[in-house]
Amino acid sequence: MTLARFPAWRLDDEAPASLIRQQGFALLGPDATRRLCGEPLPALDTLPAFWGDLPLDEHLRDGGRYRHRRHASLVIRPPAIEIAPRRPHWQPLDYNALHGGFERWFAPCTDPFLAAPALRSLLRGLAATFAEVAGHPVPFVEMHQFRITTADGIGRPTPEGAHRDGVDFVAVLLVDRQAVRGGETRVFQAEGMAGIRFTMEQPWTALLLDDARVIHETTPLQPDDAAGWRDTLVLTFRRDGFLDPS
Repeated sequence: MTLARFPAWRLDDEAPASLIRQQGFALLGPDATRRLCGEPLPALDTLPAFWGDLPLDEHLRDGGRYRHRRHASLVIRPPAIEIAPRRPHWQPLDYNALHGGFERWFAPCTDPFLAAPALRSLLRGLAATFAEVAGHPVPFVEMHQFRITTADGIGRPTPEGAHRDGVDFVAVLLVDRQAVRGGETRVFQAEGMAGIRFTMEQPWTALLLDDARVIHETTPLQPDDAAGWRDTLVLTFRRDGFLDPS
């Protein structure tokens, strides 16, 4: 399938906030991600070790056992980062027809991961970028560590299909990718036909999204000879509190 490109689609030629304002998203290479958080890539490369012990996601309604996950809620008002009390992840059915409408309790992110200096620099950089786009702080953040495996064959990064998350902004960062094929990311205008597709292959490639303006999905993974995995860090940002059942 051939997808039309967004008008004036650009990557790293200007500040991420400007790109998001213009086209609803920014796709950053590793060097641009490093500039955003002010950390050298070797510092960011201390983080993938925290993906080695993610528990299985027990809430997949397609019966799959391909997703491992940890979750945390934070309030970010730079330079302060507050870890909120443990709470469930919840989405309305309007945004996630497969897994919306019920509380999903996931294993919490570990204290050493939450305290990692490189992670905290990344969180501050993303919060500042999205606040610049919005013109106001967007302090309520949910953080998800994902590992999608192909140990049982096919792994699905977005089993709900093309979607929005019901938040203000979304950041998807590739942490690692080993022995898999597929996993093509697709971004479409929420109101319109334009879109683009690409595969995130380099660690610390980052996709930043204005959730009101675009929808996104990632195609299934297949094993490349032996079983492999795709690790991502996904963060959602909201201005007015966490998403909770009304």
